[in-house]
Amino acid sequence: MSYFERLGPSTFLPTPHVGGAWNIEEQHVAPALGLLVHAIETDRDARRDDGLVIGRLSYDILGTVRIESCDIEITVLRGGRTIELVEAVLSNGGRVIVRLRAWLMQAADTTSYAGTALAPIDPPEAFESWNPSTIWPGGFIASAEVRRKELEPGRAAYWVRTTIPLVKGEEVSRLASFAGLFDIANGMTVRADPRDLAYPNIDLTAHLFRRPVGEWLGFDTAVSFGPTGVGLTSSTLHDVTGPLGAQSQILTIRSL
Repeated sequence: MSYFERLGPSTFLPTPHVGGAWNIEEQHVAPALGLLVHAIETDRDARRDDGLVIGRLSYDILGTVRIESCDIEITVLRGGRTIELVEAVLSNGGRVIVRLRAWLMQAADTTSYAGTALAPIDPPEAFESWNPSTIWPGGFIASAEVRRKELEPGRAAYWVRTTIPLVKGEEVSRLASFAGLFDIANGMTVRADPRDLAYPNIDLTAHLFRRPVGEWLGFDTAVSFGPTGVGLTSSTLHDVTGPLGAQSQILTIRSL
């Protein structure tokens, strides 16, 4: 079974694997974030043949997502020969839920200059298996395999993968598949028990300086809570060859 099945050109039906962590009657937003990337890449490839690469994904999460069919609308906000800004909007029952704005950029061979000062993390085989369902309920969390090294509450490195296809019967890029896991970061090293305190993220922004490879997505994550009800989950993103980018999620902290 997949996370989504296509019902039409821009309509998708979620499966039980998208069940949420804060509320199992709602979608965990993570797979939908990957679905939006898949929609943008599909639209890009239908419009042009030069394979612009995605350098930034900026999501605003405007509400909760019911486990029912979703529609996606694509708009090119800034067209261009070498750079585009594209927006993908996911709606649920006519209500806008997530807005993604992605910068697409011309690919070029910069191999001779490639490198990063970001520190790598140990490979997946060096980490112990950890079951996140001991903390979080829902079909999405249950669908993910996690290997983790936690240094302290709110600070950990970990690897995540899933065997569940993003969209039934469709070829999906490694980036779209990984984007469907990005939002898991906010729950993999908790500063507070989610049964005592809620801290959902209302956005997610990822910057990527190369295309990902492999089946494992790695995170080096730090979670911060401020004194006025705002928090931040910051992660360096990795694949098995090393760092590939960074992401951040702003949190709204609320007593239960």
